Amino acid sequence: MCTHRSTCPSADSPDAEAAQVVAAHPEQGWSLLCNGVLLFEDTGELLPDGQVIAPHRPLAVLV
Repeated sequence: MCTHRSTCPSADSPDAEAAQVVAAHPEQGWSLLCNGVLLFEDTGELLPDGQVIAPHRPLAVLV
């Protein structure tokens, strides 16, 4: 899906979230990346093949 220079990482790449946003809907809490990944504001993801990646927020560090 990526058609711009400096091709973005594929949806199955460990750095898939680094792809460029092609549609952003912050009011609904999601963005579509150029590699077909739906990225949700809670850090969850929906891959183009239908696979779900659970939210992976870093745990808070208590000081």
